[in-house]
Amino acid sequence: MRDSFVGPFTIIELIGKNSVEVKLTEEFSMKCPVIPVSLVKPYFQTEEDKFPSRKKNPTSPEIVEVEYSPGAVKNNYQVQEDQT
Repeated sequence: MRDSFVGPFTIIELIGKNSVEVKLTEEFSMKCPVIPVSLVKPYFQTEEDKFPSRKKNPTSPEIVEVEYSPGAVKNNYQVQEDQT
């Protein structure tokens, strides 16, 4: 499946009211550089494009399994004896 939109391309000039000429990349050099304005949409940079060195947040926290033994818990706390 191919993307509906490719680019971004720089608009060189408006041709009439309904067409624009774009500067194509080498990959699209065999295509006609004049396209209808109905196929043009604004390009908005993503956060990754604006800040490439920013660390990405992990999608989910790492799960760490910890083993406990009852004796280890008892040895680390003082237990008060029942004084009844």
